[in-house]
Amino acid sequence: MEPADADAYFGKVLRNSPSGTRLARSQALTTYFLFLKLRHKVELHRMTGRVVECPIDEMNRPRGAKDAQLRIPPTGPEVGTLFTGWGGELATCRKFAPTARNYTAAKLMSPVGLRVSEACKLDLTDVEWDLGRFGKLHVRHGKGAPGSGPRERMVPLINGADRTLRWFIEDVWGQFDHDHTRPGTPLFPSERKNADGSSRRVGDDALRGGLKDAAKAHLPGWARS
Repeated sequence: MEPADADAYFGKVLRNSPSGTRLARSQALTTYFLFLKLRHKVELHRMTGRVVECPIDEMNRPRGAKDAQLRIPPTGPEVGTLFTGWGGELATCRKFAPTARNYTAAKLMSPVGLRVSEACKLDLTDVEWDLGRFGKLHVRHGKGAPGSGPRERMVPLINGADRTLRWFIEDVWGQFDHDHTRPGTPLFPSERKNADGSSRRVGDDALRGGLKDAAKAHLPGWARS
């Protein structure tokens, strides 16, 4: 893709499109080529003999464009370092149950692709141990397209997620609540209680905060993310 291709795309294909659409497409292309440049510049040059350059320049950039905010995820070894350090912290942390809850939720989000909002809305009954080889999660409040509402899906407990979740339910969950038969019992409870003494559902701020604190302690270079 050359600057001339971007000229034709924004000057002809998107000529009559709303300015927001043109700006969003420009930012997406800028972010994509920035990622290639940061992560694969040398490899692509070795394979093709060409240097990666973004086709969006000052001549064809739509008005209102902002600098691309590129967030490259940690590598596999870095994620392993995070969870190794975080798991070791469970033996010495001041509040074991909340730390173990945040750790387990993050372990689910990492290997099986759950979102924070999806993890918060899981119930104990959403864990289907008898489905598949490792068991599955019934995600009832999955992200849907605008106007379509939540989309349900079944998520297999692969990559060791089944062992982590079983440990949490058997050894940790009871420290939050004692009634696992109550309808709508959350998989990840909060320390706060309802009027009847049962645990409330954890909020996404608690899970995000736990992950942020763990990254700060065990992956200092990523604490800002």
